[in-house]
Amino acid sequence: MKILLTGANGYIGKRLLPKLLEQGHEVICCVRDKKRFPTEGLYKHPNISVYEIDFLKDYSTASHLPQIDVAYYLIHSMSDNSSHFEKLEELSAKNFVKLVQEVKPKQIIYLGGITNEVILSKHLASRKRVEEVLRESAIPVTSLKAGIIVGSGSSSFEIIRDLVEKLPVMVTPKWLNTKTQPIAMSNVLEYLMGVLGREVTFNNSYDIGGPDVLTYKQMLLQFAEVRGLKRFIFTVPVMTPKISSYWLYFITNTSFKLASNLVNSMKVEVIATSNNLKEILNIQSITYKDAVKLAFQNIEQNSVISSWKDSLSSSYKDNSLFDHIHVPTNGCYIDKRFKPISTDVEQVLNNIWSVGGERGWYYGNWLWSFRGFLDKIFGGVGLRRGRTNSTVIYSGDTLDFWRVLVADKKNNRLLLYAEMKLPGEAWLEFKINQKDGLHYLEQRATFRPKGLLGRLYWYLLWPVHYFVFNGMAKNLIRYKK
Repeated sequence: MKILLTGANGYIGKRLLPKLLEQGHEVICCVRDKKRFPTEGLYKHPNISVYEIDFLKDYSTASHLPQIDVAYYLIHSMSDNSSHFEKLEELSAKNFVKLVQEVKPKQIIYLGGITNEVILSKHLASRKRVEEVLRESAIPVTSLKAGIIVGSGSSSFEIIRDLVEKLPVMVTPKWLNTKTQPIAMSNVLEYLMGVLGREVTFNNSYDIGGPDVLTYKQMLLQFAEVRGLKRFIFTVPVMTPKISSYWLYFITNTSFKLASNLVNSMKVEVIATSNNLKEILNIQSITYKDAVKLAFQNIEQNSVISSWKDSLSSSYKDNSLFDHIHVPTNGCYIDKRFKPISTDVEQVLNNIWSVGGERGWYYGNWLWSFRGFLDKIFGGVGLRRGRTNSTVIYSGDTLDFWRVLVADKKNNRLLLYAEMKLPGEAWLEFKINQKDGLHYLEQRATFRPKGLLGRLYWYLLWPVHYFVFNGMAKNLIRYKK
């Protein structure tokens, strides 16, 4: 079958794509920016084609799309900084409907959220509205509605991991006593694949969940049990939603906006209504504890395919992010380091490709951590995002408080763009060049200041930059794992 996959660069989309290819389907991937779509390994598959469509703007490329059999709608804006993400989600869904009405698939498959309560959070109400918009088309819709998804790299998994691994004692808000029904990532993929082309599911909506109904407090404690940790949790009624959001923001690697949306959603019970879809598809539900164990197996084997932190939401504030791929020189401050490589060039390249995350930045890691802490204080992303994979990098990935713009290992070039709070814009670039038979590491930090404050920022930090950048360049060519 010919499958239209929206959100192909997203957390779910990246995991669903290889499953579709394994079954021999031809996949038409819709992305907002082709530069973010990987071009190595699996992504070179002959059954993949990529189309650049921004559903917040238009769907004008529909005339270039082939006729398709099934369309997956996996676009989500919850992590957006906008306070009106629900309106943006509705707009995106309406433009999607216009597109699919032209290419006429036989089925739309939508992954939404469980919305059985009368009073819903903005996030869950938005998910419900998107489903209503999709059903306004003449195309049969199969809606799968999930609660907490447990898998390596998922937002809920990473937030729970941060809380459990960092805090032996937690004083928490009362919403931790709210009940939810988590589902394993692998089960979600089984459902998404199982309903594909299955007519009995057309124009039906199914809640999907795992076998366990747990409070968030129980989820934290069971997570700790799997990790062999003893944790104590006390809930108090005095923590307001705003205080709770700040609590999540400073302890975990989430943004404040996402933390606020999560807190509001966690006050609503998310429990699946019973249906027979599991029996129709012959799916064996995975318990919460086993889902956590499977997630850590992927982490330990360095096989995490995707992370919510890498995904740019459909309404990301900087739609021109990859316009920064051309590093400016005029009006910029530049720190350049050239180091001859007398050791193994491949080892140096691997060092570059392992920068950040648990490996760190090769020099002054405590300074990088302090900079990340300051960034969090001023509402930035901080340093906690880490990286999805310890040795593999794709364009569009997050890397601590940087975004990867270019990851061209064939041509020995890595280019990062700063997403931290700055009075200007910053790039960090690594290259390995060859001249007169010798190899050199070229490391270049570029800062384009905004106004007087930006210039003061650069000069005040110049002594720190001197030692950090020089030490980093030296250690990149010396480090041996």
